[in-house]
Amino acid sequence: MAASIPLGIKLLPSINVNRSTSYRIFVLIFTFFCYASYHLSRKPISVVKNVLHQNCSEVTPHGKIPVGENDTWCDWAPFDDNSANSLLGYLDVSFLFAYAVGMFISGHVAERIPLRYFLSSGMIMSGLLCALFGMGYFWNIHALAFYICVQIASGFFQSTGWPAVVACVGNWYGKGRRGLIMGIWNSHTSVGNILGAVIPAIFVKTAWGWSFIVPGMIIGGLGILVFLFLVPHPSDVNCDDPNQDAKPLLSKVSDNNEESLLTSGEKHQAISLIRALKIPGVIEFSLCLFFAKLVSYTFLFWLPKYIENTTPYGATKSADLSTLFDVGGIIGGILAGVISDHSGARASTCFIMLAAAAPMLYIYNVFGDVSYGASVVQLLCCGLLVNGPYALITTAVSADLGTHKSLMGNARALATVTAIIDGTGSIGAALGPLATGWISASSSDGWQDVFYMLIGANVCAMILLSRLVYKEIRSFRCFGGQRIHSS
Repeated sequence: MAASIPLGIKLLPSINVNRSTSYRIFVLIFTFFCYASYHLSRKPISVVKNVLHQNCSEVTPHGKIPVGENDTWCDWAPFDDNSANSLLGYLDVSFLFAYAVGMFISGHVAERIPLRYFLSSGMIMSGLLCALFGMGYFWNIHALAFYICVQIASGFFQSTGWPAVVACVGNWYGKGRRGLIMGIWNSHTSVGNILGAVIPAIFVKTAWGWSFIVPGMIIGGLGILVFLFLVPHPSDVNCDDPNQDAKPLLSKVSDNNEESLLTSGEKHQAISLIRALKIPGVIEFSLCLFFAKLVSYTFLFWLPKYIENTTPYGATKSADLSTLFDVGGIIGGILAGVISDHSGARASTCFIMLAAAAPMLYIYNVFGDVSYGASVVQLLCCGLLVNGPYALITTAVSADLGTHKSLMGNARALATVTAIIDGTGSIGAALGPLATGWISASSSDGWQDVFYMLIGANVCAMILLSRLVYKEIRSFRCFGGQRIHSS
């Protein structure tokens, strides 16, 4: 439809050879950078925590406190007393609960308005709010209410990203190698986290406000490009729909006798949350992601602080070292996608990685401070095992369930299903950092107790997938060890 073609695409030369392939590659790369910018703009708070509340004796030579100052002179009020960790936890939970609530709303809205408008407006507003948090430094704002309100608004607008980009990629790519393609594509999360640690770290010791303003400018600028160039659906540029007549991959999660959830008259209508919950596997994977994302986001928001508190490394080096968790996450996401594509067993792949992550978390807690080399290796392994299942569920699994055979080919369910799964996970993502702020400040063994919480969350995630794993194993045996697809 000519009316749906973005202005920027109209101004570009026409593509006459391999049009569909060219557009697919363009959408994949473009949405990669778009969602990387979302994580880039939500990561700075974890880096800046180290200067909002720090050991002031390390700021001056020989640990001498300036005359007339107390031992919290270098901290940023109101984070300048013993309750700092709890207050910083409130910032995290404000953002993440708003994000979780916004996610359910976003999935519903994204199916009903043009994705290009939806995504671009969300990115521009996210950029403005990220920069506004940083302006608190230059405006010398010390009111906790200001930072919490900005975090709430930011979390709400940040929720626009995931349903929109998954729907775009799901619209352009069929099921064939979805696990591999989306596993590679999902590395945008880790790339964004890495950039969101490295870029703010440049400014954190001088003027921490720039740690938020620069990422805000990046995501806002990309939001303008989205409005000008994003093509959310093949039909917008008269390309073939790769999902048409495609066969679902999640056969081992589905019951053979399941019926369509839609009537023929509803085939092209956006579905409700209730009907999306009835899709086989949605509830199990949603609850599993609740615990998996709890673990991942605890690392996202608290890892630099944990490293600085338990090692001799300063704020900048701790931020740099924390990026290795995300490097491991890139490898884990791709590995999980390849394994699940080859085996056709999404739930079992997640289960195995979660089972391996639990002891790895314990090892890192006990031996992570032995040496710098040990920290590097263990952080890579933790990132691989923690983010592998998280990446698989939020990408390939969500896309598969959003185009489930019970939907009769309805292409307007992807954002809703994705929002349900990631929204449920985001509630866990909110509780994890909040609990970490309380637990880490509760006693001298607070950080050890945090890791026990993370290990317990991993075990719960495994239990929630056990029924689906059993069905996959049973289906695998019934068909003589051959991977199967439902018709």
